[in-house]
Amino acid sequence: MDFSSLINKFFAKNKSKDVAKDRLKLVLMGDRGVSPELLDKIKGEIMEVLSKYMEISDDGLEFKMTKTDSEDGTAMIPALIANIPIKHMRANSTGE
Repeated sequence: MDFSSLINKFFAKNKSKDVAKDRLKLVLMGDRGVSPELLDKIKGEIMEVLSKYMEISDDGLEFKMTKTDSEDGTAMIPALIANIPIKHMRANSTGE
């Protein structure tokens, strides 16, 4: 999918999770450090682990890579930002 088709998707009426996914791809295209495929894999693994302990809502689900100041303030470092709406905790929250 090229950049212009991603932009066009923003103006079409889509489900919020589709819009969030497309926004994520746009963000990643601007960040040369992480490919969309790698972030999708990270997102999938995080969601797999979290789903053992809680029910997650796809509405409002967002993962993005950004940059933030290092602890000593001398450099910019990558940071993963996740907005994961939780419907409820599972009764058996041990994950087993």
